[in-house]
Amino acid sequence: MKQTFINKELKESCAFYQHKSGVKIYVAEKPEYSSAYAIFGTRYGSIDTAFKRREQQEFITVPEGIAHFLEHKLFESEDGDAFSRYAKTGAMANAYTSFDRTCYLFSCSSNFEESFRILLDFVQNPYFTEATVQKEQGIIGQEINMYDDSAPWRLLFNLLNALYHNHPVKIDIAGTRESIAKINADLLYSCYNTFYNLNNMFICVAGNVKAEDVFKIADELLRNTEPVYIDRARVDEPEQIVKSKVEMNLPVATPMFAIGYKETCESPTRTIKERVCTDVILKVLFGSASPLYKKLFDAALINDSFSAEYFYGHGYSSIIVEGESQQPEKVYDIINQEIESVRKNGIDKNAFESAKKSLYGSCVSVYNSVENTVMSMVSAAFAEEGIFDYTEYVKDMTYEDVCCRFENILKKEFSAISVVKSK
Repeated sequence: MKQTFINKELKESCAFYQHKSGVKIYVAEKPEYSSAYAIFGTRYGSIDTAFKRREQQEFITVPEGIAHFLEHKLFESEDGDAFSRYAKTGAMANAYTSFDRTCYLFSCSSNFEESFRILLDFVQNPYFTEATVQKEQGIIGQEINMYDDSAPWRLLFNLLNALYHNHPVKIDIAGTRESIAKINADLLYSCYNTFYNLNNMFICVAGNVKAEDVFKIADELLRNTEPVYIDRARVDEPEQIVKSKVEMNLPVATPMFAIGYKETCESPTRTIKERVCTDVILKVLFGSASPLYKKLFDAALINDSFSAEYFYGHGYSSIIVEGESQQPEKVYDIINQEIESVRKNGIDKNAFESAKKSLYGSCVSVYNSVENTVMSMVSAAFAEEGIFDYTEYVKDMTYEDVCCRFENILKKEFSAISVVKSK
């Protein structure tokens, strides 16, 4: 099935192809650009540690960090590695594993078709041996050591461990040295054959390409396989947090803080309405034009690193506010005072309108970059939404929607602060 989605107001379009293999393919043609960007991704991340195929009776539990480990190993083949192949086309290749997805990508200014063929080839052809797995355990062990010394990384995971009792989102994406020591070739193949089924995957491309050329190569290289339906184990996560504060000493020029507000998840996914309304609230409360930002900045309590995001995935969601400050606990107190003040007096309607326009402007500006266009497509594909659905909801949301959403989030009793500072 092939379709073209058009947003006349944005003057943007996206070609869509539901391939017979099950993979969903999205292509945004941008002939005015000289480059192209492509991602081949799967709905598989670090939180997927307990799962089963639907036809299986029992859930299996795999070592922490195996999704990230698999991402590293997939670049290798019996004849070499994908990076060497990309070097011949001139493309820049990379990959990343997050909490809920793994993506393989490249960008190029020429030889797109050759680079795209490499992407589809190596992602579909795993090659794992016990010898190469043991070698990778040493490499990723060094990477884990590096993360242990990374202040931003520890800041985040210390916060997640303060917020979450049981959900695997609190586990380091790379796992631990002990957990990756349990990984072997058979486990990698088991995870690959479950989560890298094309029915669980997506391809997003934007730039100086032709959609029909992309679809033609996909028809040639994508393999038809029986779909795999995956059940993820339900996590019993209490409403309460673990503890309200965690502090660590690492060499940093200015103390860093991350404040998290845990949200109770009655369903495993967040609706587009929840996401859009939350993003507007974050702009109203924490944006650079907000009274709170001005108050903290004028008092030299924060600098321009101050930001807020809606952090969510399968079975978890939190609002995280982070930055640098010589007095992080004071920032935490002032933020909570401001939240309660707005809760008591209501969200300012002018601030709402301004935030709504700002968010819509951010949605429009996404399409000025092929990389950002692809990332936007990936988010839509992952959520199984239309490419322009988020932008359309921003335009249509109401003040009442946002006020209703505000009542259910940013509660002090479900919050915690993580601080990293020098001794």
